[in-house]
Amino acid sequence: MFRKTILVFIAAFCAISVAAQNADDRTKVLDAKIKNAIEGFKGDVWVYAKNLDTGKDYALRADEQVRTASTIKLPIMAEVFRQVEAGKIKWDHKLTIPTFDPGGGSGVLKEFSSGLQIDLRTAVILMNVVSDNLATNLIIETVTADAVNKFMAELGLKDTLSMRKVGGYESGGLSTALKEDDGLRRFGLGRSSPRDMVKLLELLENGKVVSKEASAEMINILKRQQYKTGIGRNAASGVQVASKSGGLDLLKSDVGILYTPGGRIAMAITVDNMEKPLYIQDHPGQLLIWKLSEILQSELAK
Repeated sequence: MFRKTILVFIAAFCAISVAAQNADDRTKVLDAKIKNAIEGFKGDVWVYAKNLDTGKDYALRADEQVRTASTIKLPIMAEVFRQVEAGKIKWDHKLTIPTFDPGGGSGVLKEFSSGLQIDLRTAVILMNVVSDNLATNLIIETVTADAVNKFMAELGLKDTLSMRKVGGYESGGLSTALKEDDGLRRFGLGRSSPRDMVKLLELLENGKVVSKEASAEMINILKRQQYKTGIGRNAASGVQVASKSGGLDLLKSDVGILYTPGGRIAMAITVDNMEKPLYIQDHPGQLLIWKLSEILQSELAK
């Protein structure tokens, strides 16, 4: 009996060792594929991805703090839902289009007549579905960057900060963190890390941001995001994508979940410090994000 027990233990130990070795080998293969895709790219790359069903993940500079560009609009949306849930503000709260707003850039609201009013829910949808900068500024004025940052800290997202409104340091809506640390200016609209963004996506997918219903509604909004030139570009038939992208002159960023047959693959990819600004459909940064997302989807779904 004792001998049989020992043999069972040895067999189990060997099976665990083989499984661990196989997992290590798969990680090495994935790492090699990612680094091969990045080779020759003129810029810096940060990646974190996780299969939310199996727990498999991949990290490349995943805990380093990066500029968010418009991906910070996801944490801002989460704070709006929190304040609505808490009864601090209502979805039909009116926001007035100003005569002038420094935001510029993406979105359609800036084309509307000044004095026109929209409700808060419409602004949140515009902020994420078409990355509307004026809607973002109106929301930050309403909920404040400090409230966003407090909520992110409560969720355990230590790297994530909303800094200010869109339109530069003088645009207003400055967070206390930015006022107290001038060094944060280099991050622009916001700061995060790839691991933080994936953690936020995972919390949303698991119904743990504000409430199960609020989390589901936020995921649904991300599924309707119209800029799918990175994550979600050429997604396979039947593969849904919930994502939020961002871009600056020398930066492209994308965070999202791919709902694949092999699991829900959450990922955050940032490319920054590129050689020169380009404003073309097939931007090399976006193409790289697409290529990396394809590799991650393929390998982490195994």
